[in-house]
Amino acid sequence: MTQWPAEYDRIVLEQVDSTLDEAARRMGEIAAPTWILAHHQTAARGRRGRAWSNPKGNFAATLVLPDVAPGVLAALRSFVASLALFDSFVAATGRTEPFAVKWPNDVLLNGGKVAGILLESVPRPGGMPGLAIGVGVNLTEPPTRDALEPRALRPVALLQETGAHVSPEEFLTVLAGAYATLETRLRQYGFAPLRQAWLDRAARLGESITARLGHEEITGVFETVDANGQLVLSTAQGRRAIAAADVFF
Repeated sequence: MTQWPAEYDRIVLEQVDSTLDEAARRMGEIAAPTWILAHHQTAARGRRGRAWSNPKGNFAATLVLPDVAPGVLAALRSFVASLALFDSFVAATGRTEPFAVKWPNDVLLNGGKVAGILLESVPRPGGMPGLAIGVGVNLTEPPTRDALEPRALRPVALLQETGAHVSPEEFLTVLAGAYATLETRLRQYGFAPLRQAWLDRAARLGESITARLGHEEITGVFETVDANGQLVLSTAQGRRAIAAADVFF
């Protein structure tokens, strides 16, 4: 049986506007790494303020790391979270081959998006800000396509694609354990081992992809991610390192 990691706290709520907003409201009282799970969100959001569809039975949680300040090291937690999700899906299904990670913050199942990650800095009253990692997983039902932006990957759900039925609270326990293990590894050994593990699971590595940065689009061969977690593309104009973008296949 999966055990809850001793150094992490958890808060389980029936309904909130957003677990990220709840993390911000509670930041002043959080002293240890804390997972906040909500069974229903009324105002969930994704990257760049986009709405995040959260059908009933799916997973919505935020991990608060009160001792992680904004910066490059904070941004690397996106890789920690995606690897933890990958490991949790393998634990739930007993299979590795349907899953892949997508830069910068998605996990794929049979080529469709099954999970997304959102990092936000959270102010602390009278102190340094901490980090909140929002995680959304389609456990039972994908959102409808009309809820997606143009060119987005098709949404998929774990239950529909694999037959694995996992409740949000069961998934939280597995995910929290996987994350705790990888967070310890990051703090002890740095990003290099996690970077290689992430690349070993990366979707479209060595293939042509498109990165959209505001009004600019860059197409090139996905070469690697660098030591700071930046996407590195080989383009007709040379190598390009990209810190933040939306990626399309």
